[in-house]
Amino acid sequence: MATFMLSRIAVACYSLKDPMIPIILRLGPVTIYSYGLMMALGFIAGDLLLSQECRRRGFKPELGTAIVVWGAVGGLGGARLYDVFDNWSAYMGHPASIIFSGAGFVWYGGLIGGIVSSWLVARHYRVSFLTVTDMCAAPLVLGMAFGRMGCQLSGDGDWGLPSTLPWAMAYPRAIVGWGPETVLKLDRHGNLVSGFFPGVRVHPTPIYEAILYVAIFCVLWGIRKKITLEGELLYLYLILGGLARFTVEFVRINPRVLWGLSEAQIISLLMIAAGSMAWYWSSRRRAETVSARREALRA
Repeated sequence: MATFMLSRIAVACYSLKDPMIPIILRLGPVTIYSYGLMMALGFIAGDLLLSQECRRRGFKPELGTAIVVWGAVGGLGGARLYDVFDNWSAYMGHPASIIFSGAGFVWYGGLIGGIVSSWLVARHYRVSFLTVTDMCAAPLVLGMAFGRMGCQLSGDGDWGLPSTLPWAMAYPRAIVGWGPETVLKLDRHGNLVSGFFPGVRVHPTPIYEAILYVAIFCVLWGIRKKITLEGELLYLYLILGGLARFTVEFVRINPRVLWGLSEAQIISLLMIAAGSMAWYWSSRRRAETVSARREALRA
């Protein structure tokens, strides 16, 4: 159901000349923003999936709800803190925006904050941290897909470089503005410069990421019952999630900082390396376990 909803939204975005719905509804003083709605749907989907996994593994469903609630707190807090440190001078010029700005959330900061909060929840419920991360892997990546569609609908500046491809889009009602300061391109030194001109269109990178994350969700959710050693879903998430972000980053508007790569790509490579080494270590453990069982049967 969740993947169907995302696909319908993506198709709608492709078919609209203006692929944005920053505000869903106004009810008197209450305004419902598309980014907030998609984030809420992501948390709801995560809660439903985690509760299902808890029941399958013999845990109380309240564990899943606790992970989602505290994961949301840690994730949003980490995402904002990472952005504050990454754009310190801008936030110091407008300190109130640290709390009241609707934009300014960084995915890697959210991942770190979510991991820390999940570790605390695991300790509180006396459940293995790797078991918790395995249960979180698929729901997390689906929640990320919802979040990226929120970026797409609100126009929070996560679009890509200028493009003339048939599916390139413009974001004239973007919450961060649409002009010389937000439509950027890379110069030959890898620095960001203005790429704006009348009629410019850009890569809809939030849609690229949403599609990739839904695909990763399908893989992780499909194999979760076949995993025999705890932690393996987490390791696979690190590999596939890092690979997805590394790939999309080539057309995103982030400056290149080292070897022609952006900061996010370097972090992605670290994720892929960590996941690959952990997967290799887990594979050796699995092989040793199988060998030990065979020896026991022979004895």
